Amino acid sequence: MQRRRIRPFARRRSKVHGLGMFATRRIRAGRLLIAYLGQTLTEAEVRARYTDDDADDPHTFLFQLGGGRYIDAGVGGNDARFINHSCDPNCEAGLVDETIWIRAIRNIQPGVELTYDYSLQIEKRALRRRRNNYACHCGAKTCRGTMLEVSDGVAKGKA
Repeated sequence: MQRRRIRPFARRRSKVHGLGMFATRRIRAGRLLIAYLGQTLTEAEVRARYTDDDADDPHTFLFQLGGGRYIDAGVGGNDARFINHSCDPNCEAGLVDETIWIRAIRNIQPGVELTYDYSLQIEKRALRRRRNNYACHCGAKTCRGTMLEVSDGVAKGKA
C-alpha cells in the first residue's frame, strides 16, 4: 500500500492579495512544492481567449512557458495559482521536465506565506496608468512597488 504524502502548505486568506498558500510545517530550501498546472495554450490561443480589456487586469493565471506556449491555470489549474507575488520571495518558479514547478529557495517556517517574484511583462511603452495596475502590496522591506520585471530600478515590459 502506497502512503499518501500530505502537502506542507494550505490555502488561507492573505494580507498580500485574496487567498494565498501558507506553510503548515517547516519547508527546507530546495524542496519542489507544487507544479503549476492548467491548460497549455499557444500565443494565438491566448490572444483569442483574452481581449485587450483583459490585458489591463493584473489578476491573471497565465504563466509563460517560452516558445510561444502558456499555461492558463484558470482552466484546470491547481493551488499553485494562489501563491502570491513578493519582492522578497521565499520560492521561485522554474521549468523541470517541461513542467513549471514552485521550489522553496530558503527555509520556510510554519505560518509563513509562500511567495515568488512574478516578474510580469507588458509592452515597453505601456501607459503609466496601465503600469499602475501592477502595483505590488507585498509589504517587504525591499518592495519595489511593482509586480513587473525590473531592470536597473525601472519596471520594464516585453516588446
